[in-house]
Amino acid sequence: MYLPSAFREDSLDVQHDFIRAHPLGVLTTAGQGGLMANHIPCLLYPEGPCGVLRLHVARANPQLAELASGRECLVVFHGPQAYVSPSWYPTKAETHKVVPTWNFVAVHAWGVPAVQDDPAWLRAQLDALTDSQEKARAQPWRVDDAPADFIAAQMRAIVGVEIRLSRIEGKWKVSQNRTAADRRGVAEGLANEQGDAVMAGLVARRGGLE
Repeated sequence: MYLPSAFREDSLDVQHDFIRAHPLGVLTTAGQGGLMANHIPCLLYPEGPCGVLRLHVARANPQLAELASGRECLVVFHGPQAYVSPSWYPTKAETHKVVPTWNFVAVHAWGVPAVQDDPAWLRAQLDALTDSQEKARAQPWRVDDAPADFIAAQMRAIVGVEIRLSRIEGKWKVSQNRTAADRRGVAEGLANEQGDAVMAGLVARRGGLE
């Protein structure tokens, strides 16, 4: 990933928090069939130097063969993103030497996948993934709420995958390379014209406006 110093985020804690908040990763492999990508919800565990991702894929998914090959894969996690109009920059009125851009947050994670076909491993992954999304509900749904034979049939159609991460990069491109006045203009434009309080807040926090 192209990482100018202004946008680089090297804190592993920040990167991990971001993945937990945006768990739907784009799992990308490169094999004999060329590049392949699928959107897969992942769970992150703070193990090893960079963390471990645990997930599952459909047994019928052709990417499974690539995941079983022992070659490195890449998982991309996307966060808030927004178009930035040059009209929001005070610099526009001064020089007109401005162009549009796009703000976004992303984390890229690399590792060698290992296929997990053990039913106990897979059930633990399903329980953990479900609980991670249901725990905030007043009446959380549990895997055990469904009939056991139904769950057993569903599990036969999926396979677990564990990726021990060897490298991870974070990019918070939120107008840090602009002047303080331009950053303030971007934050106000995002909040007032586009109603994007999330990106406006990122611009403000990362830009030292708060």
